[in-house]
Amino acid sequence: MIAEVGGIQGLSTVVRVNMLGDFRITIGDYVIDDRISRSHKMWVLLAYLIIHRQRHISQEELIEVLWPEEDNDNPANALKTLLYRTRATISSVIGEGPQLILSQRGSYSWNLRLECSIDAEAFDQLVTKAADRNLDAGERREYYKEASVLYQHDFLPKLSDQMWIAPFATYYHYLFLDSVFAYGELLQEAEDYAGLVDLCNQAVKIEPFEEKLYIMLIKAFLSMGNTTAAVNTYEKATEILYKNLGVRPSEGLRELYQEIMKENKMLEMDLTVIQQDLREAVARSGPFCCEYGFFREAYRLEARRAARHGTSVQIALITLSLPDGKSPTLNLLNKTMDQVLSVLENTLRRGDVVARYSGAQYVLMLPTASYEDATMILDRIVSTFDQKNRKSFLILNYKIQQLDLDKMRTND
Repeated sequence: MIAEVGGIQGLSTVVRVNMLGDFRITIGDYVIDDRISRSHKMWVLLAYLIIHRQRHISQEELIEVLWPEEDNDNPANALKTLLYRTRATISSVIGEGPQLILSQRGSYSWNLRLECSIDAEAFDQLVTKAADRNLDAGERREYYKEASVLYQHDFLPKLSDQMWIAPFATYYHYLFLDSVFAYGELLQEAEDYAGLVDLCNQAVKIEPFEEKLYIMLIKAFLSMGNTTAAVNTYEKATEILYKNLGVRPSEGLRELYQEIMKENKMLEMDLTVIQQDLREAVARSGPFCCEYGFFREAYRLEARRAARHGTSVQIALITLSLPDGKSPTLNLLNKTMDQVLSVLENTLRRGDVVARYSGAQYVLMLPTASYEDATMILDRIVSTFDQKNRKSFLILNYKIQQLDLDKMRTND
């Protein structure tokens, strides 16, 4: 195709459109992006025309898209003004040449005589090819690799306030996740664990709340023998889930933590090194704060010891809530839960164990404490919290239950 754009004559010129991330139009050496115009409606107009470039868009439809709930005395004139400014802005970058936006009998369209390449559509095509199981695994991995390079950000995030954008953004987002899981399986089969780590790290930047991505990443680290990275990833995942969704990790992720702990039992022949490590652990003041998966292991050990020696162990659950019993908003919850943890660290004894159980809860294990002792400790925690948060309307509640030693003896 011969096109004349911005003084480029006699060359086949492709209009390249980036919609995965920042909206950008590239024609030859010329780039049109939001550095040349901050007009939000101009970018909405361009996006709508490009996405629906196979048809003519009526004036009424564009007005509804651009001013859906706005009072406008003369919307038709406002649309003409916006179109004029949009064309002028484009011309200021590429110079004289064929118009990108055409008008015809009260309707508007993108100029289809200019070849248009859109990264989101190219991504879709690559994933479709990669999903073909008739291809060999190597070809499929190459297609997925090309697709993953294209998808560095979600679809038009700066236009996410537009209702008509939502179906497209949702479609591409979940297509990306599906492609990551399928590509991840192929990398796992090929034992390309370094490639799998890179893929997962890219994916969690785009979708940080998908637990399956962390599971896949942790398994990749374990396959590489990098248990330190696996533990760090698990802790990062649990923190993100607590602080952003207010939920604790699934059973699958917690079981994976147990696998990490088994893998992490490395041989150490120097007893001096072991004793030094143990002394440092004992020297720490206050309770032992840990992740819930480790809390479960500590509980099992303490329960067996209590059953053998007949000592008492109290388990307590602390819950932060609004006066009506509902959970606070996540922003308020995260800030206040950190304050609750500070109170626990300064109130509980060495030997007590603390773990975050959910977004609004901590679970405690109080060895060698009677029910009365545990009640006094928890009352002191609540009182200290109330004193430090006098202006807060949040309430700290607790429940205490003694370990059932008879059941433990039966199980043993």
